[in-house]
Amino acid sequence: MKKISKKTGLQPGSLVYTGRKRSTRVKINLIQYSKEHFSEKVVSEIQHCVPSGESIMVNWIDIKALSDLQTIEMAGKLFDIHPLVLEDILNLEQRPKIEFSPKSLFVVLKMLSYNDKEDKSDMEQISIVVGKNYVITFQENEDDIFDGLRKRIKNNVGYIRNLEADYLAYSLMDTIVDYYYIMLEKIGQKIEELEEQLLSNPNSELLNRIYILKRETLLLRKSVWPLREVISKLERADSQLIHSTTLPFIRDLNDHTTIVVETVESYMEMNANLLELYLTTGNNKLNEVMKILTIISTIFIPLTFIVGIYGMNFENMPETRWKWGYFIILGIMALIGAGMIWFFRRKKWL
Repeated sequence: MKKISKKTGLQPGSLVYTGRKRSTRVKINLIQYSKEHFSEKVVSEIQHCVPSGESIMVNWIDIKALSDLQTIEMAGKLFDIHPLVLEDILNLEQRPKIEFSPKSLFVVLKMLSYNDKEDKSDMEQISIVVGKNYVITFQENEDDIFDGLRKRIKNNVGYIRNLEADYLAYSLMDTIVDYYYIMLEKIGQKIEELEEQLLSNPNSELLNRIYILKRETLLLRKSVWPLREVISKLERADSQLIHSTTLPFIRDLNDHTTIVVETVESYMEMNANLLELYLTTGNNKLNEVMKILTIISTIFIPLTFIVGIYGMNFENMPETRWKWGYFIILGIMALIGAGMIWFFRRKKWL
């Protein structure tokens, strides 16, 4: 919310970048392909990426480093992108959504990847603008998860070189959803590990890890829940940009998204169960300690009573003058203690 507050008081459509300022210049990668042709190059100016109206080539324009507002504004003018859409592209706290216009459609998604070095998940916003023969992706960082898709295009693997721009947009969304499965796998492994450790040795460090895992699951849920609505709208869209050949793939993507949503919900419940298990295990451990202390106290109550009687030092106490009185009292105390321990074991209290 602190980032969004930068826009307070500005008119709608004002271009304000809410991410971290970066020193790197904008990087524009252009991939053009058809069934017979393929080319990939890095261009310096967005003006060099505008396809001709009659072009049969599909153009994938990948713009990275959104802090260059001049390039983003120029892209809006060249591709007739509404200022409110440009505002959403630069707002990195934007909720996943889809919007339709007569000449294009706009999709916002959250790309999640797992950082093995820091053992945490990273999130980046991906904005996609789809036109008649082009797809524009806006990314904050240079690293992404689309290398496999680029290789498929280059090596002409699958349907992608035979279909149009809407299939490329579907492929981008499908890649993002596939990485949600990787996140789910990582979270599932963490849940299993935490469950085993909670049963064996619950401690405060595990509680901290449970809350970190809960935040990661909430992050995934925040990204996936609106995505199901986006895919559903895309499947039902009455748009000339979405062809009948792509609809079966979009329906399949909708099914995958539903599976991810249901899995995330189950993980949310399992996280709550982990916290409950931690509290229950802690209470059980405390109860065990209290039980042992109570048994020890109970055993020593009659022994303390006997010691208290013979510690009053009255003169008229015949037992104090017995030769074997001390040993007899010790024996009685030992028998009482052993008898109580036997009784507790028989009742399975010990």
